[in-house]
Amino acid sequence: MDVYPLIFEPIFKSKIWGGRKLETCLGKALPAGEQIGESWEVADLEDDQSSVANGPAQGQALGTLVKAWGTHLIGRAPLFEGRFPLLIKFLDATDTLSVQVHPDEAMARRLGGRVRVKNEAWYILEAEETGFIDRGVRPGVDADVLRRAVAEQTVESTLNRISVRKGHCYYLPSGTLHALGAGVTVAEVQTPSDITYRVYDWDRVDASTGKTRDLHVEEALQCISFDPSPIAGEDREHVASVWTSVTRLVQCESFVIQRVRMVEGVEKEIPYEEMVIWIVLEGRGSILCEGSVGQVDFAAGDTVVLPAALDQARVLTRNDCMWLEVTIPIVP
Repeated sequence: MDVYPLIFEPIFKSKIWGGRKLETCLGKALPAGEQIGESWEVADLEDDQSSVANGPAQGQALGTLVKAWGTHLIGRAPLFEGRFPLLIKFLDATDTLSVQVHPDEAMARRLGGRVRVKNEAWYILEAEETGFIDRGVRPGVDADVLRRAVAEQTVESTLNRISVRKGHCYYLPSGTLHALGAGVTVAEVQTPSDITYRVYDWDRVDASTGKTRDLHVEEALQCISFDPSPIAGEDREHVASVWTSVTRLVQCESFVIQRVRMVEGVEKEIPYEEMVIWIVLEGRGSILCEGSVGQVDFAAGDTVVLPAALDQARVLTRNDCMWLEVTIPIVP
């Protein structure tokens, strides 16, 4: 099968908390006049399907390619309830997101359907000096304390707030209460789920409706982890050579994220036997490969899916490059 590196058309999502930073930060051609909070780069969900932007498969939906290319695309990586196993996004939080949680395994099993576990990670692309994330709860906070804080509008006092800066990376497993702070732009890697339970939304009014947005406090309380222990999976490892450095940022059951830096003018073999995703953050280059396509160019803001069956491929950097390399753990 003549597989080749895939780039997809972005799916832009207008959000109450969004802005225009994806235009300046990543060169995205945003729709005029809209406050864009999310750019979905790789998506295989019921209502959102990424469309191939390059090569012979141009215009085809990702879900269609998953079926047509099969293991030539995803290798030994397991599908996620029959779907492509990851959802990749960029987020621009011009305003702070709601305090929210995603379903844990118990709730996903109980409710089924579109309610799926959502493990995710944020890589900080830009952050204002006051940039922060809220991740998890403070010691001593339990369901009763949080329920009372919601009623008294003091939820912020229950959250573990972390100051962030460019280059930081954070893992948020399902069940983690969290919020992305104003002035922070991130790349998000997650399992393919779009179910969110809002606990608190800062009492803001949606201008499009004139009303506050719905909250899901009781649903959230059923799946929030109140364990204040440090979140596992963020142990760093770093390997460097003259031309390249690789830093492991997150390793969890759903994905592994590494940051790769490569200097200008390097041409080297891409050695993988499994599917790899590159989220390009800086620079530009080309992937040289066998088959009818021959060459796929990439630049900052692109997300490239390298199929498992890609044969004799090489990467050529046109200038200094940096990307996040995302893989899926293979269980023997």
